Amino acid sequence: MAANERRPVMAGNWKMHHTHLEAIQVVQKLSYRLDDRDYKECEIVVCPAFTALRSVQTVLESDRIPIQLGAQDCHWKDQGAFTGEVSPPMLVKLNVSYVIVGHSERRQLFGETDEIVNQKLKAVLKHEMTPIVCVGETLEEREAGRTDERVDSQTRAAFAGVRSAGASASVVAYEPIWAIGTGRNATPEDANATIAVIRATLRDLYSNDVAAGIRILYGGSVKPGNIADLMAMPEIDGALVGGASLDPDDFSRVVRFRA
Repeated sequence: MAANERRPVMAGNWKMHHTHLEAIQVVQKLSYRLDDRDYKECEIVVCPAFTALRSVQTVLESDRIPIQLGAQDCHWKDQGAFTGEVSPPMLVKLNVSYVIVGHSERRQLFGETDEIVNQKLKAVLKHEMTPIVCVGETLEEREAGRTDERVDSQTRAAFAGVRSAGASASVVAYEPIWAIGTGRNATPEDANATIAVIRATLRDLYSNDVAAGIRILYGGSVKPGNIADLMAMPEIDGALVGGASLDPDDFSRVVRFRA
């Protein structure tokens, strides 16, 4: 499958921003700035905080806005004594379509291991949602020339024990940790080269066809000013957008990168 046959995904990760009231306003304003062509050309996803999921779901469904609802994380168990956690079945009941798995902030700040990421990936697939599986290197790893080694090992660990059908139903996001929220970003050429490494790993794990069909996004200080250059790269199939997704004007300009 050629890159131009993979429908781009533009996913906004709102992180710990926007109350449920603010989230309603943001998603409504975003919908006003998009049109049928935008929804046709890209799969658009917003990932609010857990407290805003129900409110955003209600707006999307009542106003028939074709934006997909995503969650920023989940637990790998369906239920249990896990204070403060949210399970996959809870997300399913809110019509969540996408779940971010293994974001670098979860790994770096909350100690998530490759094993936990693998468990979460399997749990999301079990409940027929789409995982956005995050991989990426630190600045130290990059400066030591270990970028390829790191994303290869993270990809292999995340997909351990996952069958081809599950891999095909997944999205991967390459997010260099050193570029997240720093204003720095990998050059389009560097991002493309690393995503090619991730795709080669998936090819080794599965097959040419499976690897060619998996959408791999870039995340790391994506903005309206750099999205077109990133999307011109043949291996990049969309973006996992942080800060720029909080503002409906900026995020709509990211989505409309062809305009």
